[in-house]
Amino acid sequence: MNTGQIQIRLSLTDQLYQFLLGQSSRLGIPVTQVIKHMVIEKAQKEEYPVFAASKQTIEDSKKALEEYKK
Repeated sequence: MNTGQIQIRLSLTDQLYQFLLGQSSRLGIPVTQVIKHMVIEKAQKEEYPVFAASKQTIEDSKKALEEYKK
């Protein structure tokens, strides 16, 4: 897993920025940490789709595994 950091430049309306400042003040953490927490919280609630492999993919995988074992 890539553990590098990415910086994002973000433009906000004054109203949204004031909201974030309020959250920051209430929680006692920097605005950037409030945003990071919100993103993490949203990501944890998301359900990622799981796709079933097609019959062809399953057959190809079995064939490749058999050839690998030889």
